Amino acid sequence: MNNFEGWNLFPALFCFGDMDITVTIIDREGIEHSLLAPTDMNMNVMELCRSYDLPVKGECGGMAMCATCQCYLESDTELPEQSDAELDMLDQAFFVKANSRLGCQIHITEEIDGIVLRLAPEMD
Repeated sequence: MNNFEGWNLFPALFCFGDMDITVTIIDREGIEHSLLAPTDMNMNVMELCRSYDLPVKGECGGMAMCATCQCYLESDTELPEQSDAELDMLDQAFFVKANSRLGCQIHITEEIDGIVLRLAPEMD
């Protein structure tokens, strides 16, 4: 049994309060997914995507060391400045664009309610 079995139940179990926001993820096939995200659990976008079983690897566990959660900011949502670690990782990543961000570095807060992100292509 996988340690994460049942993790995909997360959205149904925890997203029901006033502290939820909406995050739209456009997957690699162009399908939009409207996700409810709790602001009171110290989550990031990479963890949110994984909880909804979207194809985000997050191989480094959210340490900004792999870029397998790279996404493109498609909305006008204001995000905090990128850290040096995020910029360094994106310097080494593939498919980087001006609007590239690491999902693990985008924290779920009320300020990003309505954000739209597109998953970057995966390396084969």
